[in-house]
Amino acid sequence: MKMQSPFKDLPREVSILVAASFFVAVGFGIVMPAIPVFAKSFGVNNAAIGLMVSAFAITRFASGLISGVLVDKFGERAVFSTGIFMVSTFTFMAGIAQSYEQLLVFRAAGGLGSSMFSVAASSVILRSVSDSQRGHAQSVYQGSFIVGGIAGPAIGGVLSLISLRAPFFVYSILLLCSGLVALIFLKGDSIGAKVKNGSAESATTVREALAMPAYRIALVLAFIGTWVFFGMRASILPVFVTEELGSTIAIVGYGLAISAMVQGAVLLRAGRYSDAKGRRAASIIGANIVFLGILILTFAVNPLMYILSMIVLGFGGAYLSITPASIVGDIIKGKGGKVIAFFQMAGDAGMIFGPIIIGWISDVYSYRTAFGASAVIFAIALTLVYQIPETRNVDGPQVKNLRPIDEDL
Repeated sequence: MKMQSPFKDLPREVSILVAASFFVAVGFGIVMPAIPVFAKSFGVNNAAIGLMVSAFAITRFASGLISGVLVDKFGERAVFSTGIFMVSTFTFMAGIAQSYEQLLVFRAAGGLGSSMFSVAASSVILRSVSDSQRGHAQSVYQGSFIVGGIAGPAIGGVLSLISLRAPFFVYSILLLCSGLVALIFLKGDSIGAKVKNGSAESATTVREALAMPAYRIALVLAFIGTWVFFGMRASILPVFVTEELGSTIAIVGYGLAISAMVQGAVLLRAGRYSDAKGRRAASIIGANIVFLGILILTFAVNPLMYILSMIVLGFGGAYLSITPASIVGDIIKGKGGKVIAFFQMAGDAGMIFGPIIIGWISDVYSYRTAFGASAVIFAIALTLVYQIPETRNVDGPQVKNLRPIDEDL
């Protein structure tokens, strides 16, 4: 049986963005393990290290709408490349930082560039395809981050043995490669550079989007999703496995890697299912499986149950992670930079507040209570997915103000 290319029938812009994003993902995976250790080398405490990690996300969150305005004004190609080059520059400067304060400033400044290129990339992915391809395109795009994220930490670990500064320099070079790919191969006049007939009225505003139930639900799913997939896993999960389950940090890494591989293996199927059966159907499958994974983790008593929970979360995450963004792509028309940026900010908010709240609950009560609280929060998402109005538009609009996106490209 001949293997079908994941890029079959997708626009050229998607394959270019996937290639550019792969460089970003590998580099991010390389530098992430080094950041806390490098910060610690300046003699700071754990709270300062936490601030270092959060500073990037906070700046990214705060600049989200600005990035959306820039995308609408200057186009995706210019904003993507500029954002990438900004992160590359500030990452290099972080690598030569001589104090904790310098490192903090450069990492925070990089958050602005990250906001710019991620909003621009999402706009390309969501606006360059039709409703019948959007889930597929989103799954291919996310798959590049998963593959890159698996490869990056292994490379970063080796580089950190050479020097704690080396991962920053390599990440900077990879970002430069990503920016050049976008600058050279993306054509500015073919990626939503103009709104049809030059009418500002044909662009979906944030107010119009917020009036749509599907968009409001997508915002909540983005917030809760990052709460679970970043806040829970990046904060207390490693400590829970090592302290509560009496295992090792290696087992933590194996579980996270297996979860990423399962999610990557299922993503394409999940994307095509979303395009064929609809966003609501894919969301229902994903939310129920993720909820099961959280429950397994909450009651885990040994490392095997932890591994099982990661497999289940990876499978469910493949379905759930692509649908909120696909919904946003379905409802926007014309230039939708601010609408996409507002959606990204919802996810960033979960990334910021999730670790703080979960960490506080685990300190005051217990790890299992924190996981249980996450399950309760996720129950909101589980309820909402059954209420999503179908937005996938194949034969005719099912959401008010919806129309085929490719008219504006």
